[in-house]
Amino acid sequence: MPRWEPDSRGRLKQAALALYGERGFENTTVAEIAERAGVTERTFFRHFADKREVLFDGSGALQELLANAIEHAPRSATPIAAVTAAFEAAGAVLQERREQALLRQAVITANAELRERELIKLATLATVLADALRRRGVSDPAAVLTAEAGITVFKVAFERWVAGSAAADLPQLIRTSMDELKAVTAGK
Repeated sequence: MPRWEPDSRGRLKQAALALYGERGFENTTVAEIAERAGVTERTFFRHFADKREVLFDGSGALQELLANAIEHAPRSATPIAAVTAAFEAAGAVLQERREQALLRQAVITANAELRERELIKLATLATVLADALRRRGVSDPAAVLTAEAGITVFKVAFERWVAGSAAADLPQLIRTSMDELKAVTAGK
């Protein structure tokens, strides 16, 4: 029986990402993840419903971060400025975890089921953003359009970041991508 060590959840996430990178998502079992993390399978299932959940564990925290950033944006901020600031805040968190984010993305990209799950996550984020904008007094369809535009800008910036060098700065790529969208919509 493994000896108890702190941060089982964190160790499980690290073990899963490492194994997914080494063997592929489909070829990795929960038993292997638990063994690598030094815990039992039962402990794995106390933390995660299945092995996919390891990759999407931070979704709730991301939703909260984005909603709070929009809520705390200056009242004078336009809806698109509030969404941009929210994604810059999320980008800063991802920037600190670049290696982990890159490995996670590689695992998701290699698996159709996980890509589908990622799209569902992004759709949920768009709903969270639109709801936060409505709470700021933005009416529909402007709240939905702004949220969806923000998601698209984030996706483009994230893809650039993943494909770029280690020196790439995700919050800056988000600002640049938003500026490009503004230029396109302004007809420049």
